[in-house]
Amino acid sequence: MQALWMLLGAFFFAAMAVCVKIASAWFNSAELVCYRGLISMLLLWGLARHQKLTLATRYPAMHAWRSLVGVVSLGAWFYAIAGLPLATAMTLNYMSSIWIAAFLLGAALLTWHPAAGPGLLLRQGPLTLSVLVGFAGVVLTLQPTMSPDQLFAGLAGLLSGVTAALAYLQVMALGKLGESETRVVFYFAVGSAVAGALGMAVVGVSPWQWPQALWLLPVGLLASLGQLCMTRAFSHGATLVVACLQYTGIVFGALFGLLLFGDDIPLAGWFGMALILFSGIAATALRARADPQSPAQEH
Repeated sequence: MQALWMLLGAFFFAAMAVCVKIASAWFNSAELVCYRGLISMLLLWGLARHQKLTLATRYPAMHAWRSLVGVVSLGAWFYAIAGLPLATAMTLNYMSSIWIAAFLLGAALLTWHPAAGPGLLLRQGPLTLSVLVGFAGVVLTLQPTMSPDQLFAGLAGLLSGVTAALAYLQVMALGKLGESETRVVFYFAVGSAVAGALGMAVVGVSPWQWPQALWLLPVGLLASLGQLCMTRAFSHGATLVVACLQYTGIVFGALFGLLLFGDDIPLAGWFGMALILFSGIAATALRARADPQSPAQEH
């Protein structure tokens, strides 16, 4: 099932977060964004040559919009991380799936006609509920807190979730037009490199240190792999199913924290991860029952 690419993508993103956590001791956020973009550009250029795929596109405006909202989401998320407890910032960013559900349900309500019957709304309702259950799991896993003086950073976190949802929907639209995953991810890497470079011009450049700089390589590699998997999932899978499976990134992150950094996971956290996994399984089953011919069922 195409939606299951999101599971692999979530693992790659969680592994990338580990490398970012380590590399952030020597490089600021703008540098990490820029170097991530540059390394991804190089890797994706090589992949495109191997696939004998041209990077020229018939949809430059759509790629520009996807890169713009994606970079805004990334920048807002970094700002939220700097001003909020990490659990709060991550929870606000992971609201992207809730926004996707809201956007799709809003579109369904706008186009629905009473003569068509309630079938469409009934199909979307259980899937949306599964997304909400998954978000409840995120809250239980991260147990976020935010004080009143962190309101602006909290708004930035909300912005990161909204713009991430817009970016994912644009990825889906590009996939429906037949745009390759390699090309979609390449242009996002270009946007990341440019935005990161502009940020470096403002905040400055850290002294280059060896061998610590080698941590930048897995950041770019894992980001590329994660983006390719995520792009394929949103392009060819059922959107709300993929949105649910995206929550598994929290599970992988929690496990990495437990195994590598000795983070303590309370009972509520384990229960939250169980809810996350349940929501993904439930969404997959609901989508398969509602539409057996959907793209999410193709191999």
